Amino acid sequence: MRINELQEKVGMTISKYNLIQKNDIIIIGVSGGPDSMTLLDILDKLKNKFEIKLIVAHINHMLRKEADIEEEFVKENCKKRNISFFAEKIDINRMAQKEKIGLEEAGRMARYNFFDEIRKKTNANKIALAHQANDNAETILMHLIRGSGSLKGIAPMREGIYIRPLIEITREEIEEYCNEMNLSPKTDQSNNENIYTRNKIRNLLIPYIEKNFNPGIVHSLNRYSLIEEEKMQYIKKHVQEAYIEVLEEKNKKIIILNLKKFNKLEKVIKSEILRHTIIELIGTINNIEKKNIDDIIKLCANNIGNKQLKPNKSIKIEINHGKIFLESVN
Repeated sequence: MRINELQEKVGMTISKYNLIQKNDIIIIGVSGGPDSMTLLDILDKLKNKFEIKLIVAHINHMLRKEADIEEEFVKENCKKRNISFFAEKIDINRMAQKEKIGLEEAGRMARYNFFDEIRKKTNANKIALAHQANDNAETILMHLIRGSGSLKGIAPMREGIYIRPLIEITREEIEEYCNEMNLSPKTDQSNNENIYTRNKIRNLLIPYIEKNFNPGIVHSLNRYSLIEEEKMQYIKKHVQEAYIEVLEEKNKKIIILNLKKFNKLEKVIKSEILRHTIIELIGTINNIEKKNIDDIIKLCANNIGNKQLKPNKSIKIEINHGKIFLESVN
């Protein structure tokens, strides 16, 4: 692989999805691993072409003894590149216990909170994340295995803020780039432990599919993801129109929908309105499966007997006086 080949490929992804504009101030989430170090190096090399300013944000999760070394590694890298560096130590173990959530979810919450804090402090308008093609394939398989009702992958851009310039680059390409550019990234050995679902998919399922069924499964799933994203964009437009029509009241804790209007909608629109509403309230659709969505739709249609559901510990749904009450219980 030519040294400039991956840089050009990332530049094409940026242009294709309109991820970066002139004068953007971009925060890069950098852990020190291969993906984020590749993202940092490539954006650093492309910054003059795109006329952008870069800032690095690093979260020390305090989970492993190597965490302080990794923080120092990223800090020194930024110093050499003359890039502003922000870091924060967060006890993810303690946070997970306090919030009664898993370590993965706690880590994700801490990162996004920190990125938003730095964005406001620095007047940055974009946050670049190092998700790549293999992450996208793993996410699709996770949705399929969990029966979430959505096979949507990781979007190149979310909310006009979060951008993923490496989303069309494979893990293999990234590792090769790190070697050629002597980036010497830090490796999180916990990624090799098959405890979490994602690690099992990454280390066991995808290699098995590659060996026995389809050696290009990552590319196949990424192509599928693009088709699914196009469909979702079309549906999203109609969902937004329907959501505005059924919405009666909304604040940080509760969203109220008109039951009669909701029940008249097509099931696919109902399902997407509920997913959209849940994300608005609790920030994630994780742990909400297709069965949970179907149960809520059934509750709304029948409107008899038990008129309350708790699909997970974070949200409560209640039917009362011709209205659907979706309430955050955290």
